[in-house]
Order: sequence, then structure tokens, then C-alpha cells
Amino acid sequence: MSRNLNTLSAVEAAALIRRGEITSTALTEAALRQADATARLNAFITIDRKGALAAAAIADADTAAGRSRGALHGVPLVIKDNTHVAGLPSTAGTPALKNFVPKDHAPVVQKLVDAGAVIIGKTNMHELAFGVTGYNEGFHGEIIGVRNPLDPTRIAGGSSSGTAAAIAANVVAAGIGSDTGASVRLPSAYTNGAALRPTVGRYSQVGICPPSHTRDTPGPMARDVADVALLHHVITGTAPVTSAALEGVRLGIYRDVFYANLDADTLTVMGRVLEALKKAGVELVEVDMPGLARLESEVSFPVVVVEAHDDLVSYLAEFDTGVSIEQLVAQIASADVKAIYDGMVMPLQLPGPNGPIAARPAYEHAIAVGRPALRQLYADTFATHRLDALVFPTAPIVPMRQGPEACSVENMGRMIQNTGPGSVAGIPGLSVPGGFGPSGLPVGIEIDGPDDSDERLLAIGLSMEALFRTLK
Repeated sequence: MSRNLNTLSAVEAAALIRRGEITSTALTEAALRQADATARLNAFITIDRKGALAAAAIADADTAAGRSRGALHGVPLVIKDNTHVAGLPSTAGTPALKNFVPKDHAPVVQKLVDAGAVIIGKTNMHELAFGVTGYNEGFHGEIIGVRNPLDPTRIAGGSSSGTAAAIAANVVAAGIGSDTGASVRLPSAYTNGAALRPTVGRYSQVGICPPSHTRDTPGPMARDVADVALLHHVITGTAPVTSAALEGVRLGIYRDVFYANLDADTLTVMGRVLEALKKAGVELVEVDMPGLARLESEVSFPVVVVEAHDDLVSYLAEFDTGVSIEQLVAQIASADVKAIYDGMVMPLQLPGPNGPIAARPAYEHAIAVGRPALRQLYADTFATHRLDALVFPTAPIVPMRQGPEACSVENMGRMIQNTGPGSVAGIPGLSVPGGFGPSGLPVGIEIDGPDDSDERLLAIGLSMEALFRTLK
């Protein structure tokens, strides 16, 4: 029986390789051909043909000898280009780092490689991970911006745009992105995929070009939750996740923030999804989270502006990039990112009611007061209502048209309305495919849970995803 190698999940591919029914070489060659065929999506910055085929050949030799390196033996994956892969450029999507080649894998990549994964390339991204559209003016082909395989006139989300596009285009089944405020969940939602933003600290941040150590985390992205769970299992060493019964699961609904400003597609899908969850035995609990929006606003930008400066200075020096922050910022190619770095990050200032204000005092208040208060609000909400998680649409709107106009601060704020608060608090969030709205565009459904509830979210997410696939 002939198989379409490009549509295999990582779980399926690993099993077939293990049984000797397909080879890693055949799978990797199929991935490389599909990457070439979908080049106009701008999903990649670097494709490592030679290295990927060499790794696949080693995997096949091991299989023939009865050896397996682990759960991802011979399976092709992609890595966002702010995350180190030894021997490949790590640009963070910015021209000043195009010649920076790290000597070592980032720990999160090392875990995948140790489990047998084949890395076929580094994926495109919103420059310096400072945006959600993937409109990168420094790395592109004939057209600018990472494109959504479901509709190439539209954005694939961001900042992990290329990883999402490569997965949705069936180049690979899964890969790694990073998330500061939306950046694995939004692109996965916009391309009908799944992604986990783990509890901050569960995955190592080492070897990843930062905007913010307080908010950043790498995260697995895939076409389905089972593959996200597989990568999570490999990275954390925790037991494999199995689906949880939905009967009796308690999911909170906070309408004032997470259900505001929904477009027609999102409103339609969300209504369908909530009704299905109720019929499946999920207890939907209306909650109030007073002060949530205010606390997020007090913390979000002060943290990311100051840490985007300080953490980047430290990163550039620690990894011997040979580039100073001044040199890097001078070469930023994307107009929206350049404006943020020139206007806020480099002078360390924030917009105020009567003009710019110093960012450091606001940052110190955010770290000492605002963020602890936000985290306590979440903890109290989960505990008081005995919630497994909060549930809401990953984004309030479906993907918009790609282009510079998509990159406005207003659009960014709108797209990360729902993913932002949990990111600032550092709690885990899982986005699963919720189905398609009347316009034919995908809508993601997110569940955010308490600290270190990552495995519980994945278990619930497996069952939610299966349920949503039955909906029309």
C-alpha cells in the first residue's frame, strides 16, 4: 500500500520506521521535496539538505542493526531560527546574525536529537521574535512575509511563523517554536495546528535568542496534540500522556476579556465548541477575574522592553556572536521591529500619557508587584472554582491579510488579546484546532491551566481535539 509520507504524523512515522516499513531517508527526502515545492511560503531561512540526509542515513543504519535512539528515531523536524542548532546559522530572523553559527545545540534541540530526530532546517520568524505576523523584511523570497498554507494571501501568525507554515504545508509533522506572548499558539491556531506553551522554566531557555527571560519559553508545535505530547515527553522526560475523560472536567469562562471582540468566524466556532463540551460532560464555570487586563498591561510591555535590551546584550556576549546590540539594531530590516527597538528598547523608555517615561522603574514595579499579583489572581481563580483550566478562543480574530499593514501595534494587541495574560503570568497554555468558521478559516481553542499542569492540559487537549473533529 502506497503512503503519502508528507502527511504522516510524528507518532505514525516513528512507529513505521521502528517496524522497518519506511526509512528515515525516504521520509527526509519527501520533506525536502515538499520544502522546495512550497518555497513561496517563506517558511525557511536555512535548509540543511546534506546534514539532514546524513542524519537520516545514520538512523537507517541503526534501524537495520536493531538499534533505536529513542521516540523520534529518524523523524524529520524543524527548529525556529532563534534556537541553536549546532553547525547551522542562528539568525533570530535578523540580518546582523546571518553569519552566527553556534557550536552546540540548544538543550531543547539536544533532547530531540538524542531521541533520534532529524533536523531538516531552521524556520523563518518575525524578526527578533518581536511580532505576530511573520512579515520579515530581512529574509524572504519573491514576496515578503511568511505565508499561511491554508491561504497564502494571509499571515501564518507569529513569531514562530515558519515552523507553523512548514507543518501546515506538510513538510514535517512537528517542530519547535518559542513563545513570549503568543508565538507558538497563535501561528498554530492560524494554520489549524496544535501547540503547547509550557510552564515557564519547564523547558530550558539556553541557546535561544531572547526577548525576555521572564516570559520566554520554547514550545512544541504540530498538526495534532498527540505529536505535541510526544515532543513534550521527549523534552521533559515525563511519562507519555494519554487522553483524559472529559466528563467532570471543569473549564472556566471569563467573558470580559477572553470573549471580547470576537469576529464572526470565531464567535461561530466558539459557540459550537462550548456546546459540544457541555454535551461531553465538561462543566463550564463562569468566573470573574477583576483587574486581569489592568495587571497584564502594567507588566507586559515594561518586562519585555527592558529584558529585550538587557537579555539581548547578555546573549550576544555569552555566545560570542561578534555583534553588539548597537550593531544589531542598526541592521534591523523590518520597519515595525526597528521602530520598537529605536523608540523603546534602546532608550529604555515606554510611551506615557504626556510623552516617554523611563522603563526601568516600571519594570521593577512589574517584577516586584504587578506580576506576583497577576500570578496570584490566576492561582486564586483556579483554586476557588476548582478549575482544570480556563477555555477561550486562542485569538479573537482569524488570520488577516499578510503585509506591512498587518504589523501595526493595534493589530498585534488585538491578536494577542487572549494569549497575553497567561504568558505574562508564566502559566501553561495549549492551543488545539477548533474547526473552521463560515469563511473557511481556522479557529484555535486554548486552555490555560495552573503552573505545572502541562501534562493535564495535554491529556484534556487530546480528548478535546478528538471531539472537535466530529463537529460540522
